Amino acid sequence: MHLVTTMAYRGETPWHGLGNPLSPRQPIEVWQKQAGMDWQIESADVRFVAGGSNLGSIHAFPEQRVLYRSDTKVPLSVVSSRYQVVQPMDILNFYRDLTEIGGFELETAGVLKNGKKLWALARTGQSVALKGNDTVHGYLLLATACDGTLATTAQFTSVRVVCANTLQIALGDSAGAVKVGHRSQFDAAAVKRQLGIAISSWDGFMVRMKALADRKVNDAVAEKFFQRVLTYPAGRANLPMPATNDRAIKAVQSLYAGKGMGATLASASGTAWGLVNSVTEFVDYQRRARSEDHRRDAAWFGAGATLKQRAFDEAMKLIA
Repeated sequence: MHLVTTMAYRGETPWHGLGNPLSPRQPIEVWQKQAGMDWQIESADVRFVAGGSNLGSIHAFPEQRVLYRSDTKVPLSVVSSRYQVVQPMDILNFYRDLTEIGGFELETAGVLKNGKKLWALARTGQSVALKGNDTVHGYLLLATACDGTLATTAQFTSVRVVCANTLQIALGDSAGAVKVGHRSQFDAAAVKRQLGIAISSWDGFMVRMKALADRKVNDAVAEKFFQRVLTYPAGRANLPMPATNDRAIKAVQSLYAGKGMGATLASASGTAWGLVNSVTEFVDYQRRARSEDHRRDAAWFGAGATLKQRAFDEAMKLIA
């Protein structure tokens, strides 16, 4: 089952083979229509029938609201009356000035779970070529959800061309991501001001990537790295003590040893950058999930994203 309901894309066909292809430099309004984001989130009172039959009396529950799609009337969630809605067009409008005058270009946008989650991803125009022609591009992802699973999140992401692995641009101080809870009004201009620090900090991320590609590691260091990253903490799944995820370690070691996309490039073979990318490839393409869409959702927003961040943090200790 696909989580993706509708989407548009520019460039290569996405991971699930769905969506409407667009030629470069299309206006935001074209993206809105082709991505299936040309509707609004409406809200209505929660009502219930007291008495257990159709003849019972109808009452309202004013503390809660039902959110639903304006076009199909499909219900999306029940939220508190204080909930601040972020509309599909708000997500796309965020990129309007960035694409028209800032050199950004939208690459994907769409609707997940019938409208419960919305996203757009734009290339920033920034990139770096590591040794062995290992190219990494910078992207800006904006996503929101109205089912309680995600604050409205703007985050810088890197995509490695050879394998399309994704990694949130980690800056140590978390300036690479801005989260706006749904109790607050989404203010695009304020979010961009906060991200302004991070736009310039691509340079800092680039320096870190180059340092990781220059840091040679032996097999013993690699093994310890994977054990630290792929260990379940005590308390998870009723474990009395930390336990290694042996299946994941075996899969990641195989990717690192040469099976991974780009693993044999000079930047990745026997380096800390190779360690990070073996984990990101595992999370993006191999980690157990109900479907490709569920895996991508986790890789961007959930447990997979956390795992990739842990791998990056551990790798940074190797160059400290």
